[in-house]
Amino acid sequence: MSALRIGVRVPPCDRADRIVQTVRRAEQLGFDDVWFPDSQLLWRDVFTTLTAAALGTERIGLGTAVTNLATRHPAVVASAARSVAELAPGRFTLGLGVGNSSVGPIGLRQTTSAAMREGLVMLRALLDGEDWDFEAPKNGKVRSRLRDPRPEVPLHLAASGPKNLRLAGETADGVILLSGVSPNTLEGATARVREGAEAAGRDPGRLPITVSAFCAVTDDLEAEARLIKPICASIAQNGGAPFLALAGIDVDVPATVEGVYPDLVHAEDWDRAVEICSAWISDEAALRFAREFCLFGTAEQITERLRALPAHGVTGVFLQHVGSYDPPTDLIEAVGSAVLPALDAQPAKG
Repeated sequence: MSALRIGVRVPPCDRADRIVQTVRRAEQLGFDDVWFPDSQLLWRDVFTTLTAAALGTERIGLGTAVTNLATRHPAVVASAARSVAELAPGRFTLGLGVGNSSVGPIGLRQTTSAAMREGLVMLRALLDGEDWDFEAPKNGKVRSRLRDPRPEVPLHLAASGPKNLRLAGETADGVILLSGVSPNTLEGATARVREGAEAAGRDPGRLPITVSAFCAVTDDLEAEARLIKPICASIAQNGGAPFLALAGIDVDVPATVEGVYPDLVHAEDWDRAVEICSAWISDEAALRFAREFCLFGTAEQITERLRALPAHGVTGVFLQHVGSYDPPTDLIEAVGSAVLPALDAQPAKG
């Protein structure tokens, strides 16, 4: 595997032409990838933004982190992916997930593992230019294919639970881990991916593994850590309490939290969400979460933690700032000016 790829998550929170300015700056500073989330009510259309980014950049990798097969039919996703890949040859990665903030606000359920498996098979077949028999209520099947396919588009599956982690290892071209950078959770997640790959007769060592992590370059860790209380609460709320417990974070968050729209991770009033979540997430718990699962600290501390990731099988990371409705301008500048040069100066370990 090549050296650790450093990416940044950029929500399509503004007009595409303005978002491209952020992407260009990341490219100028040496980031390897930019990843765009997909949520039709929260942000602009992800594939429109990707198109603008493809036309406005030359080198940087572009990807969805992630789109889904619930609000978008697999055939629609295949066509959109093909269209972006034509504009950015060799630079586009199609990241897929269960839906999360795309499905919740419109009353749909997240994609099941079984449906995800079927969707991945369909997507791969369409992008490879193969015929596919689509279900048709009136006459049983309709056989169709995607014109001008792009077989080279890699399909990466975002996963956190054991079923989808194994599925990613078994069927996807790469994995996006939603576990943060805690060595304990990374060990468990990558083990499930290896199980899936080996069961399918694949070499797990050839699967790219990208980890998402909230990041802040700061000398005031306590102040920054307090801001991620809604993130910590959301993990506990959605079945992640055992992972938090590995870091000594024992919390019990109600299944429904009133007063936050649309959800804890994407709260429009972030200060209010922090205040509400303080009822369950103490300052000490938030600090533990930041130290264990996130990349919070000085540029030197973040650099050292990034250097350690390849030893856990990680090939890439994409950094997230706190907030969904502004571009991560400060994060890009801080990491690009202090962390990336330090990483370039010394090879990654592992």
